[in-house]
Amino acid sequence: MKKNNILVLSASALTGLFIIGVLLSFPSVKTLSPVVSARAEPRIFELRTYTTNEGKLNALHTRFRNHTMRLFEKHGMTNIGYWTPQESPLSKNTLIYIVSHRDRESAKQSWESFINDPNWKKVAAESNAQGRIVESVDSIFIEATDYSQIQ
Repeated sequence: MKKNNILVLSASALTGLFIIGVLLSFPSVKTLSPVVSARAEPRIFELRTYTTNEGKLNALHTRFRNHTMRLFEKHGMTNIGYWTPQESPLSKNTLIYIVSHRDRESAKQSWESFINDPNWKKVAAESNAQGRIVESVDSIFIEATDYSQIQ
């Protein structure tokens, strides 16, 4: 079973990277979004894949939509994008997203302050009251290449 989970998580991460490439191929994304414009300061990206427990994906979407994204920004993370796979079974239990940080140390500090935020603790407790939402989290830090549209 563990081997299947690893394959699913790897497929999710690759799906996330593919989504980014497809989105960045559209001219409107390059020209209209402040996120993909050239930036003077360096940054790194964090690609995260959440697998939910059965029937909990909508609860996770609600939590991100209503609370988590705002708290990420509060703690120094920049929301880049959020996706769900189209194909089953991943479409039923997977959220893929990217946030950016100045560097790895900033990421570490942001996550620590986020996890210790009393508002986050309250939101997490309330959203998990009917059963734990997230089964597993996969995270990988990535950096843009010099030829990438997103820096």
